[in-house]
Amino acid sequence: MKSTPKNLAWLNLPNLPMPLKALFAGYLLVIGVGLCMAGLQILLTHGMADGKVGLSLDDVVYSYYGDRNGTTIESKLNGSMKGNAPAEVRNEIIKWARQGAPEAKWDTQFKDVFAKNCVMCHSTVPGIPDFTKYTEVQKRAVVDKGASVQSLTRVSHIHLFGISFIFFFMSFIFSFAVGVPRKWKILVIAFPFGFLIMDVLSWWLTKLNPGFAWFTIIGGIGYSLASTFMWVTSMYQMFILSRNGKVYGNAWEADL
Repeated sequence: MKSTPKNLAWLNLPNLPMPLKALFAGYLLVIGVGLCMAGLQILLTHGMADGKVGLSLDDVVYSYYGDRNGTTIESKLNGSMKGNAPAEVRNEIIKWARQGAPEAKWDTQFKDVFAKNCVMCHSTVPGIPDFTKYTEVQKRAVVDKGASVQSLTRVSHIHLFGISFIFFFMSFIFSFAVGVPRKWKILVIAFPFGFLIMDVLSWWLTKLNPGFAWFTIIGGIGYSLASTFMWVTSMYQMFILSRNGKVYGNAWEADL
């Protein structure tokens, strides 16, 4: 095997020049915080679909397949929107929705109820129904069948394009790691992309059959573990392992 040229001996995480370490570390820190915020957002939305704190199998089922024992409004008021209105108000709305949300009661009663409890978000936040309009409320007073095809299409392409870029750059940084067996490095780099595809595909499958909800959980756990391992390994090697003063050589040498 040819020895590593001196001008490439720095091409590994511990021996990277400080400007590159600053660039890589800055990216990893921002992405790390972003992933934590994403996890919190999931807990506050999907994680409350069954009305209980914490992400469960029922949360996934209700989010994508729906709770077909009631209306969409009822599912939300008993789930992620549970804390946004008093119990008696929620019960009034649920009862009205189960009756088909008759328009006769909208102007005389429920228009003001929604104005007091819902429209501070449901009239100003893009992408969610405008509850100042009766027609938008009526559309949600039907059997809850989970996420719509339009919503799944929009969220799927955003996740596939956006998160794959995150994993690409994180994996690129991790590819400079030393001391990780070549086969394991390849698997760790490939895992997040495979689990991301499983995660997004499972949303569509769960909409058809709630039994596929397990794949959503497996996919999310899978790419979270793989990305966490790459994040921790990269930061450790750049700022802890580098202190031993050893020159490790080109991390890509075996593949060149």
